[in-house]
Amino acid sequence: MRIGGITMNDELNKISIVNENGDTKEYEIMLTFTNEDTGYNYVFYYDENEADEDGTIQTFVSRYDENTNELFELEDDEMKMVEEVFNTFVEEEGLMENE
Repeated sequence: MRIGGITMNDELNKISIVNENGDTKEYEIMLTFTNEDTGYNYVFYYDENEADEDGTIQTFVSRYDENTNELFELEDDEMKMVEEVFNTFVEEEGLMENE
């Protein structure tokens, strides 16, 4: 399902998402990658100004088409692969707090 149009600014590490109502919201890009098997592009992004009471920031992930600048929800079969990529990234970057 199409989420909306996007503008990515790699220099600023930002993504602007325009929803179906024409509203634009800017997010920080955490990680982008291309699945070599499918050729699909993915972006993990977050709003650094929206943390919960514990300071946890929700991370979003979507598939995007860099030719049409469209953002799409993930299909069920993509979720496991994307979770593995995210977990590896978080581990390598040391982003999880030790409990």
